[in-house]
Amino acid sequence: MSLLSALPSPGTYRVDGVGARPSAFAVSELATASFASVGQEMSRVVTALNLSPEPPEVSVDHRLASLWYGYSFKPDGWDMPSLWDAIAGDYQASDGWIRLHTNLPHHRAAALKVLQVKADRTQVSRAIRGWTIAALEVAIVAEGGVAAAMRSRADWQDHPQGRILAREPLIGWYGPRNIKLRDRPQATTKRPLAGLRVLDLTRILAGPVATRTLAGFGAEVLRIDPPGWDEPGIIPDISLGKHCAYLDLKSSHGIQQLQELLTQADVLVHGYRPGALDALGLNKAKRDQLAPNRFEVTLDAYGWQGPWAPRRGFDSLVQMSAGIAHAGMDWAEADKPLPLPVQALDHATGYLMAATVLSALAEAASGHAIMDARLSLARTAELLATLAKRDTDEDITGATDADFADALEQSSWGSGYRLKPALTVGSAKMRWSLPAPKLGTSQPIWPSLAT
Repeated sequence: MSLLSALPSPGTYRVDGVGARPSAFAVSELATASFASVGQEMSRVVTALNLSPEPPEVSVDHRLASLWYGYSFKPDGWDMPSLWDAIAGDYQASDGWIRLHTNLPHHRAAALKVLQVKADRTQVSRAIRGWTIAALEVAIVAEGGVAAAMRSRADWQDHPQGRILAREPLIGWYGPRNIKLRDRPQATTKRPLAGLRVLDLTRILAGPVATRTLAGFGAEVLRIDPPGWDEPGIIPDISLGKHCAYLDLKSSHGIQQLQELLTQADVLVHGYRPGALDALGLNKAKRDQLAPNRFEVTLDAYGWQGPWAPRRGFDSLVQMSAGIAHAGMDWAEADKPLPLPVQALDHATGYLMAATVLSALAEAASGHAIMDARLSLARTAELLATLAKRDTDEDITGATDADFADALEQSSWGSGYRLKPALTVGSAKMRWSLPAPKLGTSQPIWPSLAT
């Protein structure tokens, strides 16, 4: 079985372009290699489906790959909403730095309850100075919030969760079984994933990157969110090419609709923490019963084993926990945490998730057993920490007009320009048949099955 287990070796794909995101870490190298992982596995899919007698060549534009790790969409005459809540950010406590993530209302409320202050940044900052970072981290997490104390790389590697992560595989494959792929006569060398139905139960940011990538090669992606859900600072970037619907999974009718969608799906991508799907009545046995021929990939923040496996987390928090922000501070000789220039853990994990879908498809199309996949942001952080940086004098700090496609994209918010694709696999170039829509603008049905 040749399921994806690591980044592809340099020299097995073509790379054009130079430069690097300024960082203590090999962010641009990770970007190019993660895109190449998608390309390598897509090439295997094309061959396994007999769409081409020879594996198509994989080509990655290094500069564009680096830029896709940031925002891919540039509004024309309007501004994207802010990504961050006014309270979110890094604060100095009595013995170090801690980061609060308060973009979601219940996470914000939890932090403010622990600190016993109103939603005022000055009050929050003053209150945090009376805490140690360890005590405040524990208190906010216990209240249902999310926060991360800044640790050094050495501290993280000596932490119980860090030690376990060092032994976890980059991609955890589990549950081998044989599946039968649906016929997809519309699949071609230019659109290898045409007709593939992908059920997307993910939110910020890695999972949506994965499903956006699959949509770029023709997959039919249906994203499901709770009624009224929104991520205003990021949705125009990651809803590209998708159908987005609301479903109330706290109602029996909503659960029934989700189960029906699952029976018709080829791929399930989700970011639920361990046990969350079970609580919805969709444990592994039930999913196997409803959709025995699906492939499933999921992610979490801090890994799938160890004391922090159930812990909520986001890219910026994992960077603090895993020593990345501390190493950046040392590298820049700064007096405060310095994170990566982009949310590279999210993006890299997303592209690797997309690559696992393709890897499983290639194996199934070749008549082999497949396994479902698990990834985590914290394990991707360990990968990044091992990558070597290439020497370059050219910084990649932002996109220029030449990096964007010429055609205007008519998103739900207004028109804008999308970055040119960074990946080509033979005659297949990433392109999206649908502009980015707002959440809840589609019905919870597969468009290809609608009558």
